[in-house]
Amino acid sequence: MTTHTPASIFNADLHCHSVVSDGTLTPEELAARAKANGVELWSLTDHDEVGGQHRAMAAARAVGLPYLTGTEISVTFASVTVHIVGLGFDPDHPALVQGLARTRGGRDERAQEMSDQLAAVGIHGAFEGALKYAGNPELISRTHFARYLVETGVCADTYEVFRRFLTEGKPGFVPHRWAKLADAVRWIREAGGVAVIAHPARYDHSPTAEYALFSEFVGHGGQGVEVVTGSHSPDEYVTYADMAQEFGLAASRGSDFHSPDESHTDLGALPNLPGKLTPVWTLLADRIHWPQ
Repeated sequence: MTTHTPASIFNADLHCHSVVSDGTLTPEELAARAKANGVELWSLTDHDEVGGQHRAMAAARAVGLPYLTGTEISVTFASVTVHIVGLGFDPDHPALVQGLARTRGGRDERAQEMSDQLAAVGIHGAFEGALKYAGNPELISRTHFARYLVETGVCADTYEVFRRFLTEGKPGFVPHRWAKLADAVRWIREAGGVAVIAHPARYDHSPTAEYALFSEFVGHGGQGVEVVTGSHSPDEYVTYADMAQEFGLAASRGSDFHSPDESHTDLGALPNLPGKLTPVWTLLADRIHWPQ
């Protein structure tokens, strides 16, 4: 970070996905895209996986882009799937690597059940079709099924897919028990990183459950929340800026970019953080991988 750039207007993008999880670009392609789009600090945060981290670090270095290690851990909280982003950790730390491997377990069985449900409504071959889109078969997900449903003309785009299929109460939805909140935060902290609640407006929580999530997260040692993110509205920026202040959390910023063809928000295209907040990257200055 240059000394003349105020921290709140620093173009950090600390949430995106590659082919290692459910994105469509390689870590190398994402690094180049982030650099071209004016990103000043980047993190690749693949779901429940750190297998792309060394590639991302090398790619960022090659294009002159400062880098923070990242991942996005799937957590079950109050019967709802919540995502916790980890930033600035050691990607080879045993507790984190082993914890993520356990979290990935069961995805194949879940995917087979999703395929069976889709077959029951006349959509056949969905497991094999989704697998073609999964760069990492261990991380086959709803997004890969959605791409298959678009490919076969069942739906016009992935937004239609999630209106008609793969969500609770619709064909193809199979819940999964993910990591516990306490474990996800502990893995990140033990690996030397900072834990961040990802896109909190996306969760189907009552106000009471949301307050409980933030309270427990802080109690376990969580330190940040995404305030400005691709799935938040301007009103939600304000809501979660206030929550960050109430709970003493640093604010993060990330596009949640998955694909040039599917994502609402491109890498580096978000508005600035509100200036009254503490940007999460100010907690991580000593963990940034600077280009040589």
